[in-house]
Amino acid sequence: MNIFCGSLPFRLQESELKEFFEEYGEVSAARIITDKFSGRSKGFGFVEMPDDEQAKKAIEELDGAEVDGRTIVVNQAQERTESRGGNGGGFRGGNQRGGGGYNKGGFNRGGGRSNDRRSEY
Repeated sequence: MNIFCGSLPFRLQESELKEFFEEYGEVSAARIITDKFSGRSKGFGFVEMPDDEQAKKAIEELDGAEVDGRTIVVNQAQERTESRGGNGGGFRGGNQRGGGGYNKGGFNRGGGRSNDRRSEY
């Protein structure tokens, strides 16, 4: 079972994360997600446990536990789907009023009028 671990202390190492879960059974992998540019932890990670019963016990025991002063979140990871978005997409990111983005002037940015700007602004 793949387990999501959130709100992790930024200094936590993968080996330490693995140790927390090994108390409940075999851990086949533990990884902390890092920023690809800085290499710093993003504060979340994933643990893989081959035995589902042991994984469920670990989730039950560790969700809400305190690690280095932080209350961590532990639950079963959800599979990623092909589509990652809700509204919008592209460079606008779902902003319906036209602010920001690469091809929009936005409000109070100067340099032309946005198609979405109303005359009373």
